[in-house]
Amino acid sequence: MSIHIAGLNKCFRKGIGSKRIPAVVDLSLEINSGEVFGFVGPNGAGKSTTIKTLLNLVFPDSGEVKIFDRPVSDFNVRRDIGYLPENPCYYSSLTAEELLFFGAEVSGVPKPLIYERIEDVLRRVQLLDSARRQLKTYSKGMVQRAGIALALIHDPKLVILDEPMSGLDPLGRKLVGDLILEMKEQGKTVFFSSHILNDAERFCDSIGILVRGRLRRTDKLSVLLNEFSSLERAFLSTVEQVEKGGL
Repeated sequence: MSIHIAGLNKCFRKGIGSKRIPAVVDLSLEINSGEVFGFVGPNGAGKSTTIKTLLNLVFPDSGEVKIFDRPVSDFNVRRDIGYLPENPCYYSSLTAEELLFFGAEVSGVPKPLIYERIEDVLRRVQLLDSARRQLKTYSKGMVQRAGIALALIHDPKLVILDEPMSGLDPLGRKLVGDLILEMKEQGKTVFFSSHILNDAERFCDSIGILVRGRLRRTDKLSVLLNEFSSLERAFLSTVEQVEKGGL
C-alpha cells in the first residue's frame, strides 16, 4: 500500500478570531503501489490541502496519514517521494542543472551518480539543451518541466503531482502524460490532481472525486466509464448531486 488516509480532517481560519472553515472532512483513501490515481475536484475542493498533509507540510486536525506503512512525520519516508507543487517557484538565478544538483544532494543521490541522473531527467523532460540557462529565462511551461525533473531526480517510488499540466501547451501536456505512463510501467505510484479531465481519463487507473472537502466517490476508471461513458460526465454528475444535497 503506497498511501493510506483514514478519517482525515483539516480546518483553517481566514483571520484571527474568525470561524474555522473545513478544508477536508473525514477523508479516507487507500492507493495501491504501482497505481496511477487521479484526484479531481472543483477549485477550493481541498485537493492541495490533502496533498500537503501527505507531504507533512500541513498537519491534520485528526485522522491518520501513512505512506508505505509509515507515518508521514517519519523523515525517512520523504526520500521515497517526488513532489511537484501547483505553482513551482525556484531561485530564478539558478540554472536547471544547479537546481537539480541541489535536489539530488538533499535527496541522498550518491555523488558519483548525480550528473548521470541530471542528464537523464533533463532529457526526459526535454530540457537538456537548456540545462545551463538560468530559470528566469524559462517560460512558465519550462519551469513546470524543470519542477517535474526535480520531482524525479532521486528516482522516488511515489510521485505526487499537484496540477502537473498547469501552464503547459498541448505538446507539454503530452510529454507529461507520457512521463506518467512511463512511471506506471516502471511500477511507481503516481498521485496527481488535475482540472483537465481528458488527461486524467487517458492514463489513470483510479479516480477520486473531491467536492467541498469530502471525497464523494472513488472508483476504478473503468467502472466510472462503464457507468457514465466519460470522466467528465461522472465528475459533473457527482458535483450536481452534491449541489442538490444528494451526497
